[in-house]
Amino acid sequence: MTFSSPGDQSYGPDAEVVELCSELIRFDTTNYGNGKSNGERDAAEYVAAKLDEVGIESTIYESEPGRASLVAHWEGEDATAEPLLVHGHLDVVPADPKDWKVDPFAGEIFDGCVWGRGAVDMKDFDAMVLSVVRARQRAGVKPRRPVRLVFTADEEAGGLYGAQWLIKNHPETISDCTEGIGEVGGFSVTMKDDLRLYLIETAEKGMNWMRLKARGTAGHGSMVNNDNAVTNLVEAVTRIGNHEWPLRLTPTVKEFLATLEDVLGTELDPEDMTETLAKLGSFSRMFGATIRNTANPTMLNAGYKVNVIPGDAEAHIDGRFLPGYEDEFFATIDELLGDKVQRETVIEDIALETSYDGRLVEIMKSVLTAEDPQSRTAPLLMSGGTDAKSWSRLGVRCFGFVPLQLPPDLDFMGMFHGIDERVPTASLEFGSRVLDRFFTEA
Repeated sequence: MTFSSPGDQSYGPDAEVVELCSELIRFDTTNYGNGKSNGERDAAEYVAAKLDEVGIESTIYESEPGRASLVAHWEGEDATAEPLLVHGHLDVVPADPKDWKVDPFAGEIFDGCVWGRGAVDMKDFDAMVLSVVRARQRAGVKPRRPVRLVFTADEEAGGLYGAQWLIKNHPETISDCTEGIGEVGGFSVTMKDDLRLYLIETAEKGMNWMRLKARGTAGHGSMVNNDNAVTNLVEAVTRIGNHEWPLRLTPTVKEFLATLEDVLGTELDPEDMTETLAKLGSFSRMFGATIRNTANPTMLNAGYKVNVIPGDAEAHIDGRFLPGYEDEFFATIDELLGDKVQRETVIEDIALETSYDGRLVEIMKSVLTAEDPQSRTAPLLMSGGTDAKSWSRLGVRCFGFVPLQLPPDLDFMGMFHGIDERVPTASLEFGSRVLDRFFTEA
């Protein structure tokens, strides 16, 4: 293939993206948490080789053996401009093959999609970035300003061995960047006919993964026991799991709802989200978690024999709090726990929120419109978290921008950490073209 310039039809920023995505998925980079993972070093070396082929040198940093993150510098036309951070992670959450239609690490391509763990979270973006970078390098077409490419380990377990380790041990790799893009936003939600709303992430909930511990009186399972650790724990877990958190609308959500009103041509009641959620299809599951704090019980552990009442029991809670509502979150949790259960933090991280304005936001809007004239954009508060939390500690203003034009019937939200994860090949190609325009302007 001959490359010339972004405006020439022979230029192919999307030429490799499907193949690259498939190849990345074939690296089993499962992150099991608690410091255990597979294949991050192998995936980082693959990325390094792909960059090296087009003349971009990279450095691989290991926080522990095998826990590898890659940093590379892509020269821009204006060498004096502040670098733009472009970040993606290489690890994925576990996948049980028996639950899937396909081998989750085979990277199969069929039914117009690339299938496998990481297809959505987030080897799709890694592939899109590599495809665009390689095409532009081959064509001799630099981005407008320098770009700092970062591919991290351990994002799926809070980044202790990835982004958090990098900013503590090698802050110089990021410290000259003031803006950045990465997961999760940029995808489309079809609202009506051909009108698609692209959601650009400007905020994230904070997180506190906590361990609950209950102590009781151990004894024989056949006897009366009014101080049962399992009972004490389960009662607290039930109170937390069933708690109805109050509605809280952050500036990001308020602006999203204002855009949604304009798109739908109808007023929305901010005090009653039932009707609003019904209009959002599968996206409602994420949006529903952005209007309140959440705390979901996820793990239980107690006992070792059916006729022995254990002296202690444990549970884990995935807690997420909105920007500005951290104090309310912990005060509520402590009230729900009662006096027989204690909590301790396993992993915690901050909430983020930036305004939906500025030059970079306008560029994201314009490049989406250039590829999809039937588009509108709105800010997104993400219910989960990303490495943006780490970069923000060094003063980087981060946005979620993984541009994907999605079919209206695809349950995209269900792809995140779900079974049969897949991304349409046409969406990957669309995203590569958008990113190509973005690097020209940003």
